[in-house]
Amino acid sequence: MSDEKHLDQQPPAANDAAPIDSGAEIPGAGGTPEQQLEAARAEAAQLKDQLLRALAETENVRRRAQREREDAGKYAIANFARDVLQVNDNLQRALEAIPAAALAADEALKNLHEGVSATERQLSAALERQAVKRIWPMGEKFDANFHQAMFEVPTNDHAAGTVVQVMQAGYVIHDRLLRPALVGVAKSAPGGETPQSKVDTLA
Repeated sequence: MSDEKHLDQQPPAANDAAPIDSGAEIPGAGGTPEQQLEAARAEAAQLKDQLLRALAETENVRRRAQREREDAGKYAIANFARDVLQVNDNLQRALEAIPAAALAADEALKNLHEGVSATERQLSAALERQAVKRIWPMGEKFDANFHQAMFEVPTNDHAAGTVVQVMQAGYVIHDRLLRPALVGVAKSAPGGETPQSKVDTLA
């Protein structure tokens, strides 16, 4: 009797587990097949858009990094070159300060002049090899991007805005301004005729 009671209390077998509710919904699988397909397409389009945006941003970062590397290589010596320009200016001033008559009369001074001149040429050539180019805009139209106007010169011999005097040469490194040229710019003299007005009168 006790054995029968013990058998009645045995746990249920695995086959006796509670049946699965076939009516339970699978997450994300609601709606008709057409609705599910449309939702999948929308999600795929969103993921594609996110992927394209990420790729575009990655490409922009790569190009920006490449441009920064190129600029670093091209303009790395800009500050050094700017300092060297002052040395070049002083060499040119020293050469210009020696009168021609003194050179002819003094052999030692002539030799010194030739040595300084050779040094100045070598320095200028070294700057040019580093893409540092001289700006000497005499007779050109004033350009605020490369020239710095120090004063105006009233004159009727040049059109207004023409550079008629250069006090100091300017320089660029590649396509970037290193130092502006210091210039004097023509302006129309009071009551005078500019070259263009003279041409118009003759015509």
